[in-house]
Amino acid sequence: MLSGYDEEEKCKIAVRFLVPKQLSANGLAKSNLQIAPRVLRSIVNRYTDEAGLRNLERCIATICRKVARRVAEGELQGFKLKQHGDLVEFLGPARRKEGRALGRDSIGAATALAWTASGGEILQVECTAMRGKGRLIMTGQLGEILKESVQAAMSYARSRAAELALDESLFEETDFHIHLPEGAIPKDGPSAGIALALALISASTKRAVRHDVALTGEITLRGQVLAVGGIKEKIMAARRNRIPTVLPPRENQPDAAQVPESALRDIELVFVQDMDQVLRRALREPTRGARQRETRTGKGAPPSRA
Repeated sequence: MLSGYDEEEKCKIAVRFLVPKQLSANGLAKSNLQIAPRVLRSIVNRYTDEAGLRNLERCIATICRKVARRVAEGELQGFKLKQHGDLVEFLGPARRKEGRALGRDSIGAATALAWTASGGEILQVECTAMRGKGRLIMTGQLGEILKESVQAAMSYARSRAAELALDESLFEETDFHIHLPEGAIPKDGPSAGIALALALISASTKRAVRHDVALTGEITLRGQVLAVGGIKEKIMAARRNRIPTVLPPRENQPDAAQVPESALRDIELVFVQDMDQVLRRALREPTRGARQRETRTGKGAPPSRA
């Protein structure tokens, strides 16, 4: 896959080239318009969805034209764009929603990192367990590769039932529903594999997933974590959404060299090679009540009723 400009690169290019170019094109001096770096970052993240710079320059040009008109009409001599809210006046409502990071630890919900043509994104993976007949339900416009990852995650979880203190009958008497929100958007690829397995195991054991961890990696039936693409973009997506810990495959460790040092200061990278490492880092310890049930019955907590 071809890598586009990341957020940091776009902002630097805007400061050095795009803003001066559009100021000159619209007859403005530097004193007439100043755009704060945080505002440029908001334009990149909320008003553009691209690997390149075309829409970013269009947004800057729109702002310059509107300021130039006000200067020509004598309405103002200089303007400083300092806050995100100022952009609505010039560019209208944001065209792109920011990713929704989990706000708290949750049972059956994990944050995956995905690659798109315009960069990295976070993707919520949800799993719920209901009394049933062992069905596996998948919703959210999953592609064939992603469906195979769900099947692999389920097989891995079932094969580890004893180690996870789960009775094998749980999988025969329970329906599992895997859902990836924003169902209007097609999703595919193997890189959500370990996040799917984590969400499924969390729903089975009733142990919460840490909200401050994001994951990417393909899973095998034996629980090995395989390398995936777009590591740089995915790490930058985690940073943009203020997720402090990322679990990428160990095989991708050389790819981390592509990430700007400024971004790595805000992110802890924990490279993993199997699901045991993922579970230790991303799953909370069982609650006191769950531990007592496991001690009495030798089983995990029962699934919730539909």
